[in-house]
Amino acid sequence: MRNSVALSQPGILLLLVTCPLLTILHGVTCKAESGHLGDNDPDRCMRHHFVETITHPIYKCNSKMVLLARCEGHCSHTSRSDPLISFSSVLKQPFKSTCFCCRPHTSKLKAVRLRCSGGTRITATYRYILACSCEECS
Repeated sequence: MRNSVALSQPGILLLLVTCPLLTILHGVTCKAESGHLGDNDPDRCMRHHFVETITHPIYKCNSKMVLLARCEGHCSHTSRSDPLISFSSVLKQPFKSTCFCCRPHTSKLKAVRLRCSGGTRITATYRYILACSCEECS
């Protein structure tokens, strides 16, 4: 939270909270002074943007730079492994493990067309991550 201003008149209380623009675009709620709203941990599971150059590995095509996103960060859930009980002499799975990973929650399919020599066009497709979340690892 950058600035907080409280204006009051009889019967009216107005609280203005200003968040950094990037925080609003990422869908994160600003943290109030009490610390009960939002999650300001910079290492939490979240979407990170980067630029990648797409080129075809074989054909001579014009390359294009595209904005991509990745999920990165830690999850606050605790990972654990519990022993499994078996009535067989062979334990194929001796433990049941649970862990949580930072993974894409929602994404959309995108396509980029590359112009190649001879006038041909090749389409490259990829998934653009819209949101990340902590999910149980499989």
